[in-house]
Amino acid sequence: MNEMVEEIFVGCKADLEKAYLHQQNEYLVIRAGRANPHILDKVMVEYYGVPTPIVQMGTVTVSEARILNINIWDASQIKNVEKAIAMADIGITPTDDGKTIRLVFPMLTEERRKEIVKNVKKICEETKVAMRSARRDTLDMLKDMKKEGELSEDEYATCEKEVQKLIDKYTDMADKQAEEKEEEVMKV
Repeated sequence: MNEMVEEIFVGCKADLEKAYLHQQNEYLVIRAGRANPHILDKVMVEYYGVPTPIVQMGTVTVSEARILNINIWDASQIKNVEKAIAMADIGITPTDDGKTIRLVFPMLTEERRKEIVKNVKKICEETKVAMRSARRDTLDMLKDMKKEGELSEDEYATCEKEVQKLIDKYTDMADKQAEEKEEEVMKV
């Protein structure tokens, strides 16, 4: 394989990896009935005029299976953090005792679990769409090389098979990750 083709493959693999990691990160914030500090990853608090993640303002710990404790270092910001969590619409109402904010995760109903599984499947499908897009872009670059005479028909066919193998590997990984998350969500 020539250098140009290798660069194209490296780019394709990077795009696939990026899509897969995005799926992983999306699954981290999905609530499965247990306390998960990652649910706060996208919650930003207005801290002296700067949007700041909660993890940079205090410590987030899991005290029990379904309770998250948030200890804010600057006590004057507790109300702002509580307000930001409430506005983030994560489905949990924060409570505070003046020093600590608590998030009590309710038990999930069967209906809510099924709703979450639909979301898990949707995220997986979006990941696969991104992966197919990476395949299309890669094949387009290889076709251009074939048109310009930099690749023969046989080399192009070989590259096409390799791209498909790569896509199959990553879509299988995405499916497996989705199955694992579905199992986790449906486990009572």
